[in-house]
Amino acid sequence: MTMHEKVVIVTGGNSGIGRGIVHRFAEEQANVAFVGRDESKGEAVAAELRALGRSGTFYAVDLASEHDVAEFVRDVRDRFGRIDIVVNNAGVGSRRCGVEKPDPPGIRWDKLRGPNLDGTYFVSAYTLPVLAEGGGGSMVNISSTATLHGNWGLYGVAKSAVEALTRSFAVEGAPHGVRVNGVSPGWIETEQDETLPSAGTVDGSWAMEPSLLRRTGTPREIANAVLFLASDEASFITGQTLVVDGGLTITDYPSQPMLSKVGHRLFSGSGR
Repeated sequence: MTMHEKVVIVTGGNSGIGRGIVHRFAEEQANVAFVGRDESKGEAVAAELRALGRSGTFYAVDLASEHDVAEFVRDVRDRFGRIDIVVNNAGVGSRRCGVEKPDPPGIRWDKLRGPNLDGTYFVSAYTLPVLAEGGGGSMVNISSTATLHGNWGLYGVAKSAVEALTRSFAVEGAPHGVRVNGVSPGWIETEQDETLPSAGTVDGSWAMEPSLLRRTGTPREIANAVLFLASDEASFITGQTLVVDGGLTITDYPSQPMLSKVGHRLFSGSGR
């Protein structure tokens, strides 16, 4: 999966999953332009890349501002001459959305829709014509398995809209050779878990396993899925969202104690 000198935009690339995606594309010798709001974190990631002899340029951009996104996309195109791949990763989860108890419904929606959906839409809308004028390209949007769970509320609603947006832009981009896909991560351990209490833990340990594989995923594992979908290896895949969650969403966890007692009678017998 050669990415040599491809021009790649990664939003939300200064921490967490986005940081892992930036490093993965830079490792494949791509020219990475990555976006974040925290300049100190962004410059730290840029320094990490320089130390490894890799190419990465940080941009501080408010992705909820259409004007700022338009200027950013124009700057990347002017600087590198083209854009080949766009990864819409930026967003905030329930732990970092800033919603307060007194916030009315409209403010709650703004705080979750803006970072998760508006930024993805603006970046997609302004980069799609640039990808098209270059003869095609690829876009990958980061969703979440929160789309399948009502308990994540408006975060899940916003991410569900990102998946719908993925399908819509796939239709629009297809005549121009642009593929648009998504990746839906499950529980992924990032550096923020070192400073914020993990939502799935009790007294520091998981109350239930975070996946069928009995562990959390890593940013690199998400980055590998993104790299595949963005590459020519996935040339006949568009409009799809790939769930990367270690099997979490296919499992009925409350049934596990019962099944462990009676045995998996409908399975192969390997669990005996």
